[in-house]
Amino acid sequence: MELAAISYDSVATLADFAMRRGISFPLLSDAGSNTIKRYGILNTTIDPKNELYGYPFPGTFIVDRQGIVTSRVFEPIYQERSTIASILVRLGRQIDAPATKVAGAHVELTSYATDQVATLGTHLSLVLDVRPAPKVHVYAPGASSYKPVRLALDAQPGLIVRSAQLPRPEDYFFKPLNEHVPVYQHPFRIVQDVMLDPSRDGSAALKDVTSITITGTFEYQACDDAVCFPPQGIPLSWSIGVKPLDRERAKPR
Repeated sequence: MELAAISYDSVATLADFAMRRGISFPLLSDAGSNTIKRYGILNTTIDPKNELYGYPFPGTFIVDRQGIVTSRVFEPIYQERSTIASILVRLGRQIDAPATKVAGAHVELTSYATDQVATLGTHLSLVLDVRPAPKVHVYAPGASSYKPVRLALDAQPGLIVRSAQLPRPEDYFFKPLNEHVPVYQHPFRIVQDVMLDPSRDGSAALKDVTSITITGTFEYQACDDAVCFPPQGIPLSWSIGVKPLDRERAKPR
């Protein structure tokens, strides 16, 4: 996989930014935002009279070896960015990240964050790989009489909890009660999207903060073919480094 970035900035601006940030992949200058316009991604929320006019909507194209775009992910607000690792995980890809294994009642968990460092507006993912014990199932969202699986994150200033991605459940028929319920009885993954809040309040909460610890609980109820066990909760945490936004302007040349 190779990476390139394109922006409406001048070659001099991009060269200065790449030198300061140690960027080695290509940064392409799109003079007049011509390529941005041809791709249909010009940020139309910015007034043409504004000096920032020419921004694209922030996004990522994933291109295969044949040059075909296989995926595109865009954000509606220019202050927000999804990380490449988070995008790949949401697309079902595997990434190399430090993980923690936890054994619970009737389940085994492997958890990790897609990114170890983030800044304001960064979308990253908390990943939870769940392996039910043999001949055991856990209930999926939509099960009305049981405790469905849920990754419940604790609220904290500067953190926005966004949507969670879960796979399609299986239909389980419990003959003694003549009921059909949605379950997971094979390994499955929860991908929880979170963001460092780029708003004024979020910026104030994260000012001078160099790391945050995100805490939460994996909630679930497990059953086998004969016994339904009490609902359980497994505490989890992820540590994320926080870096400030690069607000330095390019030096005149």
